[in-house]
Amino acid sequence: MAAKDELGRRGEKLAADHLIAAGLEIVDRNWRCPQGEIDVVATEGSELVFVEVKTRTSVAFGHPLEAITVRKLARLRRLAAAWCEAHPGSHDRIRIDAIGIIAPTHGLVEIEHLRRVF
Repeated sequence: MAAKDELGRRGEKLAADHLIAAGLEIVDRNWRCPQGEIDVVATEGSELVFVEVKTRTSVAFGHPLEAITVRKLARLRRLAAAWCEAHPGSHDRIRIDAIGIIAPTHGLVEIEHLRRVF
């Protein structure tokens, strides 16, 4: 597995652990469809939460959350709709969150969780 893929998987695990610690329940991870992939799907109370995770080892090339563009958010919204269509049920309240993780090889991990980014 490439180092970038390993970093991404590590970040997604850290994000899932963060969400669980914050009281959310993980419903799905790395869900794929022809339009792309959703990193994490969770619930918080009656709200369905779609989470985009971006991980970097440093901020040398910018903060991880800077990689989440307007175009990326629009794609996430389409992916959330596709997930809801593939998983029938009551999905009245949904939101899209973003988690930026700075995970250096050595040192403290920083996690920033932005709620309702779209």
